[in-house]
Amino acid sequence: MGYLVEMGLLLTVSYDGTNYCGWQDQRNGKTVQEVLNNAAGKVFNCKMTSLGASRTDAGVHALGQRIHFILSKPNVIPIGKIPLVINGYLPDDIRIIAATEVSDNFHPINEVKSKTYRYTICNTRFANPILRNYTAHVGRPLDTVKMTDAVRYFIGEHDFAAFCATGTSVTSTVRTIYQLEVARQGDVIEITISGNGFLYNMVRIIAGTLVNVGISKIRPDDIVGIIVSRERIRAGKTMPPQGLALLEIVY
Repeated sequence: MGYLVEMGLLLTVSYDGTNYCGWQDQRNGKTVQEVLNNAAGKVFNCKMTSLGASRTDAGVHALGQRIHFILSKPNVIPIGKIPLVINGYLPDDIRIIAATEVSDNFHPINEVKSKTYRYTICNTRFANPILRNYTAHVGRPLDTVKMTDAVRYFIGEHDFAAFCATGTSVTSTVRTIYQLEVARQGDVIEITISGNGFLYNMVRIIAGTLVNVGISKIRPDDIVGIIVSRERIRAGKTMPPQGLALLEIVY
């Protein structure tokens, strides 16, 4: 027996963003959203449109992106089997890993409680070609003790205008960071950050600012002045997209 018309689906999606022009549909090239919509349309035999919880840029990856579909016709596929069925129409760099039925008025962006990202750095003299699509390379030695000391200044609610891409139009640049950690394993450094939301390029700019701390270009406590200034020029550079991955979105 099928579901009634107008059934909401919330899917959890993982993807390697290397070969895509980002998440959101655009005319300039292939996107993750376009490929997912086409695959779902083949499964449900109708035109499908989706809304993603987070817009990832070209080259950025995801382990836990969330997307919302509205089915405009009855569905006869058990919820638990929807990932398996749609995955059969997807390339091997995109996979649906979970599916949940949600109410008709569910909104995948407005109802987000937290998002978690990870930025990964390969800290070697020469770049590792095997890791080139999943890490950013920093050739100078990074002091992770100093970087860890700096993270405490980001925690809490702040105006993060200094960590937002220039020209971005948003109602407010105030965001809350719940957790920020720096961890090293061998030559790989992972910066993991959770918050109630992030401005455009905010995570990549925070990573660039922490790199400045790690190379002793700025002191850990300089973060306070950068935040207060609200001046983009005082923060670090925007790190490359391939080091960024969306880990989790919590509702």
